[in-house]
Amino acid sequence: MVNLSLYTVRAVVMLDSEGNRLLAKYYARGQNTQHYKTAKEQKKFEGELFSKTRKSTSEIILYDGQTVLFKYVNDVYFYLVGNPEENELLLSSVLNGLVEAISLLLKHNVDKRSLLDNLDMTVLALDEAIDDGIALETDPNVIASNVSKRGVDTIDVSLANLNEQSLFDAYKQAKERFNLALLR
Repeated sequence: MVNLSLYTVRAVVMLDSEGNRLLAKYYARGQNTQHYKTAKEQKKFEGELFSKTRKSTSEIILYDGQTVLFKYVNDVYFYLVGNPEENELLLSSVLNGLVEAISLLLKHNVDKRSLLDNLDMTVLALDEAIDDGIALETDPNVIASNVSKRGVDTIDVSLANLNEQSLFDAYKQAKERFNLALLR
């Protein structure tokens, strides 16, 4: 039977070189029935998956009735779990795009420490690439661009900037930013 659903991804898991969870996101929408509902089941799945792929040379396996793609970068394992009948090339492009976007955001320094230090950008990149199990974007440059744009929207008011402005200019700038925030 042909899979005509948009819900292609069941889970994205990132583990360190010892099999400990760094980040995991499980999706249960559409035809996907979430196999791992509790944290205990998820931890068991991640441990078994890590032991199965730790010494594997391939990038795609069929595990527990699911298609699993994985990539090892420095000391981080990236896993993408999909439906068993899903197109492996589509899943591969999603995983590669996500890993490359994270690499761009972390300035090509993808390791456990930098991933945890920049967990906010990593989660945003994951959300830009995959939303509720639907693959949205595979281009790493677009993903990284969308994530880095969100940082520009924050209000940046430094003391040096305030000292250079007159009171009226500061009021006018604050009013403009407030109006822009209301329009979003």
